[in-house]
Amino acid sequence: MSSEQGAGRQKRRRGGWLLALILLAGAGGAYAWHSHERTAATKPAARAPAAVPVTLAQVEQGPLAVVLGGLGTVQAYNTVQVRSRVDGEILKIGFREGQVVRKGDLLAQVDPRPYQAALDQAKAKKAQDEATVKNARADLERYTKLGDYASRQQTETQGAQVSQLTAQIAGDQAAIDNATTQLSYATIQAPIDGVTGFRLIDVGNIVNAAQQTAIVTITQVEPIFVVYTAPEEQLGAVMRALAAGPVPVEAWSSDGMARLSEGRLDLINNQVDIATGTIRLKASFANKDHALWPGVSVSTKTRIGTIANAVTVPDDAVQHGPKGLYAFVVDDRKRARVQPIAVGRSDDGRTEVTKGLTPGQTVIWRGQSRVQEGALVAESRPAGHPEAHQASNAALAASEAR
Repeated sequence: MSSEQGAGRQKRRRGGWLLALILLAGAGGAYAWHSHERTAATKPAARAPAAVPVTLAQVEQGPLAVVLGGLGTVQAYNTVQVRSRVDGEILKIGFREGQVVRKGDLLAQVDPRPYQAALDQAKAKKAQDEATVKNARADLERYTKLGDYASRQQTETQGAQVSQLTAQIAGDQAAIDNATTQLSYATIQAPIDGVTGFRLIDVGNIVNAAQQTAIVTITQVEPIFVVYTAPEEQLGAVMRALAAGPVPVEAWSSDGMARLSEGRLDLINNQVDIATGTIRLKASFANKDHALWPGVSVSTKTRIGTIANAVTVPDDAVQHGPKGLYAFVVDDRKRARVQPIAVGRSDDGRTEVTKGLTPGQTVIWRGQSRVQEGALVAESRPAGHPEAHQASNAALAASEAR
């Protein structure tokens, strides 16, 4: 075989391999294209962003109370430490600790026998002196009737004796009154209406008028006071409100979560505390339910007026941003828009908006954490709302069906 024939065969072999590679590459490309088309056909289209569930509220216009907040302490209307005013042994305790007592109720009984004996003795002395003065008056009448037959000195002496004995009877009556008073002190009674505290002396102990230990302390809680402070800048407004009429005051728990009682402002202190720049105020409460207790810390709300046509939104609708306060306003397309606002006073869960909103607009009340400018929103029903309950049942049924 010649060299030219060998070279021709090698060329034909390389051409065959090249053709085979071209055919394989074409088949692979066709398969890849076909797979891509099939995958593209089965892949779902991208979904639009879901609406953010939020709670909506309306911008309202109406009266808004002007309320000043403060912190204070409950104080008893009266506090009395009951002590014995006489010496003696305690024979009886007539109250229970924590009992509500009325004025005149028996608290304790001191042994009354020495004081009863002193009273009987004073009465006996008066009876003796009355008999003596009766006899002296009779002698004076006889001397007077004798006229010239009795000496003038004798008559005057008898008259002086009658006067002396009469004065002595007045002294006897004073001694009786004193003995009666001492005897009444042996029966220790409640001086005021109130609630008793811990009993500090038991039956059988000896008490005396000079000792410092009280038998019990009584605090009057109906009515009761709350003493609280307000900044000195509010003094003028409070004074004007008090001059115009009764000023309502509410007492709330220290955390501001529960209203305890309603009362009225009674007194503004006569000077400002220059160290703190505050003025002390005193309000009284009927406290029939004993919701207020001496020593408890409370927060107060003093209503000093009303804004007639205030534009208000729920407190939670007001948001704080780097550029100030704002609220999310929902437009006709259910899109959230950031609206800068300015606010005034707050009361009963609503805040006055002085700039930025108009009555009738819809704002986002709750759920702002997931909302951005232009986000699509949808109103979510409260958990107890019937429609929410129905939607929850439908969702549960659908999940079970799957």
